[in-house]
Amino acid sequence: MPKKALESLTESMFYVLMAFRGGPKCGIDVAEFVEKKTDGLCKLGPATLYTILAKFETEKYIREIQVDGRKRTYEITDKGLVAYYDEVARLRRCLAHADSERGEQ
Repeated sequence: MPKKALESLTESMFYVLMAFRGGPKCGIDVAEFVEKKTDGLCKLGPATLYTILAKFETEKYIREIQVDGRKRTYEITDKGLVAYYDEVARLRRCLAHADSERGEQ
């Protein structure tokens, strides 16, 4: 059975949604948030970032709220918040599974 669109998020997608939890942002703000939050371990290039933003806008996880020349500002939607919290729950389950395997060979 094929997976539903965005059934689980990539690391980059997860951090992009996390960025919007702090309020509306443009692409540069999102990229700076992700790099700072991950201590530079996750850097989003323009192609990756704008592909994610376009996908999130199509899936209605974010919506454009302002355009100033080439600068576009987005905010997270209720659907985006649900996706974010679903991913947090999925990651917690993964960690619980890993924790249950501690010391077992």
